[in-house]
Amino acid sequence: MQLSNLTPSTAGTAAVDVRLTPSYYVHAAGLGGFIEGLLATCRTVFDVKGAITLGLDSPAAAGLLPAERGVVEAGAVVDGDVIVEAGARVEAGAWVVGPVLICSGAIISRGALIRDHSVIGPGCQIGFGAEITRSLLAGGCFMKHPSFIGDSVIGRGVNVGAFCSTTGLRCTGPVIEPAMDEITVTLDGQRIGTGQTKFGAAIGDGVALPAGTVLSPGTLIGPGTVIYPRDHVGGVLPAGSRVR
Repeated sequence: MQLSNLTPSTAGTAAVDVRLTPSYYVHAAGLGGFIEGLLATCRTVFDVKGAITLGLDSPAAAGLLPAERGVVEAGAVVDGDVIVEAGARVEAGAWVVGPVLICSGAIISRGALIRDHSVIGPGCQIGFGAEITRSLLAGGCFMKHPSFIGDSVIGRGVNVGAFCSTTGLRCTGPVIEPAMDEITVTLDGQRIGTGQTKFGAAIGDGVALPAGTVLSPGTLIGPGTVIYPRDHVGGVLPAGSRVR
């Protein structure tokens, strides 16, 4: 049976390890009502995708129908329900496929592709060749070069270098769609199910991914982690780690 992409197997009343909570990765204050509320309602980072889906699929109920709208330049391709808040800009040559929320101060540049159920937080800058889908970029993120973020939670001030990529799909056999295998993480020797068949990464505030970094499915990187140039990173990296 295919696993739900919305309900993590960690759900329930049991205590959640702090390293799995959204607040471990993202300082939510000041990110705006929708993002702050979304993160506050999620017990784990694996819940965030489902919360984004619920909010963007029912924007009126989520309070996402602002009176003032941002700028969508002539020549931008905007399909479906795309909310561009006041102070945000989608430049000519960008392509946005909703439902998507682009928050105040964010800039989606020519040649960027933002796909369904993504939230681009305040002050993010998304450049040529960058692709984002089913993800939260919390705020002030820089993704200025060809790169890919999918099925992920990205903290404040994260810098995604050129040719970086998350990978959200297990490839232990032939790749099929829809995906069937659950993504798991190993924490202190214990294997924990995410309830997701696609989950890329949670990257904490202030992390910079050097150019060419590829992340394994289910990678968790705590805030303030320093990653030196290397081609592959995976597993659980606590806050303040150093990865050479």
